[in-house]
Amino acid sequence: MNTAIAFILIFGALVFFHELGHLYFAKRAGILCREFAIGFGPKIFSFEKNETVYTIRLLPLGGYVRMAGEDADTVELKPGKKVGLVLNEKDEVVKLVFDGYEKYPNVRVIEVEQADLEHNLTISGYEEYEEELQTFRVNEKARIITAGEEIQIAPYNRQFGSKKLGQRALTIFAGPAMNFILAFVIFVILGFVQGVPIDKPMVGKVMDNSAAQQAGLKENDTIQAIDGKNTSTWKDVVTIVRENPNKEITLQVKRDNEQFNVKVTPTLDKEGKDEVGRIGVYSPVEKTIMGSIKSGFEQTYQWTKLIFESLVKLVTGQFSINELSGPVGIYNLTDQVVDYGFTRVLSLAAVLSINLGLFNLLPVPALDGGRLFFFLIEALRGKPIDRQKEGMVHFIGFALLMLLMLVVTWNDIRKFFL
Repeated sequence: MNTAIAFILIFGALVFFHELGHLYFAKRAGILCREFAIGFGPKIFSFEKNETVYTIRLLPLGGYVRMAGEDADTVELKPGKKVGLVLNEKDEVVKLVFDGYEKYPNVRVIEVEQADLEHNLTISGYEEYEEELQTFRVNEKARIITAGEEIQIAPYNRQFGSKKLGQRALTIFAGPAMNFILAFVIFVILGFVQGVPIDKPMVGKVMDNSAAQQAGLKENDTIQAIDGKNTSTWKDVVTIVRENPNKEITLQVKRDNEQFNVKVTPTLDKEGKDEVGRIGVYSPVEKTIMGSIKSGFEQTYQWTKLIFESLVKLVTGQFSINELSGPVGIYNLTDQVVDYGFTRVLSLAAVLSINLGLFNLLPVPALDGGRLFFFLIEALRGKPIDRQKEGMVHFIGFALLMLLMLVVTWNDIRKFFL
């Protein structure tokens, strides 16, 4: 599989499912979602469906769901402003045209006296050469047209801030939750396709030209002991072999009803900074639905625990920022695993999905965890925090995250290309 294609598929899937979690629960709560975006920066592709514009953007730095009440595209209609009104058959305003009235037949141009597009959904004003004040009902899905763009109005009951605390918290939490669900599903699929390892000291597949094959080991051989130490599980076998790179060890093997000894020297293999021994055998596997589901839970838990411990070390200063990886580092990692086949790529996607979910749950401004932390404060106070103050905190947090991303990306470039 081509590295670039694999990287795009992994990145796209992780961001898509994360943002899908936000989108689903936002729409379920009745929140107007203006945009569902994968990537940041210039728009590459877009289409609109059911009030939402779906976009793919140039920079692979994440994604977002732009919800009404969370953005700055609210248009004020101050008294004295001229606006064209397009009415439907019920005499409701369906379009408020700020310029280019001539493009709309039967448009009624008024000078605004008063407008409420959030609560009462009315607009009042005077038509040219008329002295009588006209009041019009505004349709809840009316659109404002200005500078060639259309923006759907957002009545207060369609805004994020109007919803109950539980609905808002669920909408934000659903993003990271989807990453854990995605990882679990991938691990279940891999368990069913590849089989789930059985923790018995029995040889499964023997790799070609491996130390095990050269020593004469075969599939279904049972390794009863190594250098006189009993091996009752596959983990026992792996532990002893890993501890003896380039050192001859003696395996006590049972094949059918025959018992014999086999001498084999584990080859040295690099695993990060460690040197470990390998003889080139896999444990036996079973392919069952329940076994795959159990494996999915176990692997999701184990990877979550491992990544959480790494994040704790990062926060407490035990983990260097130079060891973090951004898009460039992930691309390089994808390049390393892509030659091993599609299942390895899927495994990488599952681990990265857990990583993304956990990282987003950190109580850092601009991340989902930061938003949830503010909701916790709101619950304790019994009232929301001032939106402008919270928005400023998240803006500063986002700026710092972008700075961190630049530092990490530069470290990746220097590490892999310079």
